[in-house]
Amino acid sequence: MKSTIKILKKVLLVIELFFAIIIINWEKSLFVGIIALDQYLKIRVMDSMTLGESIPIVDNFFHFTYVLNPGAAFGILPNQRVFFLCTGAVLLLATAYFYPRIKKNDRLLKFGVINLVSGSTSNLIDRFQTGYVVDFLDFRIWPIFNIADVAIVFGMCVVIYFVAFNMENKD
Repeated sequence: MKSTIKILKKVLLVIELFFAIIIINWEKSLFVGIIALDQYLKIRVMDSMTLGESIPIVDNFFHFTYVLNPGAAFGILPNQRVFFLCTGAVLLLATAYFYPRIKKNDRLLKFGVINLVSGSTSNLIDRFQTGYVVDFLDFRIWPIFNIADVAIVFGMCVVIYFVAFNMENKD
């Protein structure tokens, strides 16, 4: 009985620590979570599909299609690996400098910036490793993309919304 209580206390402590990390440091959890999810799904796609293969999830609407993108969004600026690596590094350095200066209560702005930077970081990892970004989400009416791209676009929309509607008038 005492050993069972001891085990339960340890399990509760681990759960409590887990939630404390998420609640107290939601920013790091979100950043790492987006990168981890995107990288995990890209690895699964590369391991289980052949390049160019397309698996219908919802016929003629949504497929998993494995492609390598040598450019930016929608394939623009193909084969500009050095440019993208430098741009990504500048974004990370700028974020490292400016992010701590965002007010603590501007959570919406922080949320948008974290999405933007984590998506960019995940794609930067791909570019650094291979020179390409793995894309796999295919809605057939839009260029193929990945979770990092979703985070980038979503983050940018949140930042634009914040700047347009939530910034206090400041000198």
